Amino acid sequence: MNAHIRFFQALGDPVRLRIVESMKLKELAVGDICERVDIHQSGVSRHLRILTEAGVVKMRPDGQKRLYSLRKEAFEELDVWIEGYRRHWEARLDRLGSVLKQRQVAVNTDPKEKP
Repeated sequence: MNAHIRFFQALGDPVRLRIVESMKLKELAVGDICERVDIHQSGVSRHLRILTEAGVVKMRPDGQKRLYSLRKEAFEELDVWIEGYRRHWEARLDRLGSVLKQRQVAVNTDPKEKP
């Protein structure tokens, strides 16, 4: 399955999206995530497993704790993918803008074109 599809599927769940939002500023232990999203540890662990498998988060052991953080690389890859679509649509919108500008100039300079 395409990595981007897995990424979107993982974030498509509102709980997982809230978990990702909670980790935006720093890495967190499972207990901290539970407090922030108000879900039991078993549910958070299940969602973290899905997010890890999708490549959205990574885990770092710290003694008895497991600290989770966002994978910067996953968001950079997504940004590159989105940029391709952004360039495509910006080019199309630029062409549309040019056509509309040409029509406006024609309407303003040719009395036969005015409504």
